[in-house]
Amino acid sequence: MARVTSTIELTRTDITQLAVDAIVNAANPSLLGGGGVDGAIHRAAGPRLVEECKTLGGCPPGEAKITLGHGLKAKWVIHAVGPIWQGGGHGEAELLASCYHYALRLAAVQSARSVAFPAISCGAYGYPVLAASAIAVRTVRNFFRNEDRIERVLFCCFTDEVWNAYTAALAAADV
Repeated sequence: MARVTSTIELTRTDITQLAVDAIVNAANPSLLGGGGVDGAIHRAAGPRLVEECKTLGGCPPGEAKITLGHGLKAKWVIHAVGPIWQGGGHGEAELLASCYHYALRLAAVQSARSVAFPAISCGAYGYPVLAASAIAVRTVRNFFRNEDRIERVLFCCFTDEVWNAYTAALAAADV
């Protein structure tokens, strides 16, 4: 079997409008919606998403769960719960890397070839964007070393700060 060449891209597009196999939701532990990208995804997907999420029993930080996309263009929504920033000495980096890894594993199991991520934990959870983007890029690159089912990962950058941080992280990783 020929190895697929996986790519990492940046986009400024609304994540809810992407026609990819899976979008990742920066979810809270209840998985029942909230503010920011979480609220936007729930609104765009419609009420069936929250009904399906109610059956999942929540999700701890550092992990992820998957649902159908319902009213979205994406077939799947992967609800990844990142850590709340507490200064960096409480395992935040490990939890953030873990939620990216969990999300990628769930996508691969569902045979998703394209996955879009927001900047997990960088909004209301207060994770510093430069540190979070480096973790995100490193985790995706490491995943690609052992897994070839996912062909394309997009990082959706909502603000100039996030765009600049991910641009720097990709340049530093020599992707």
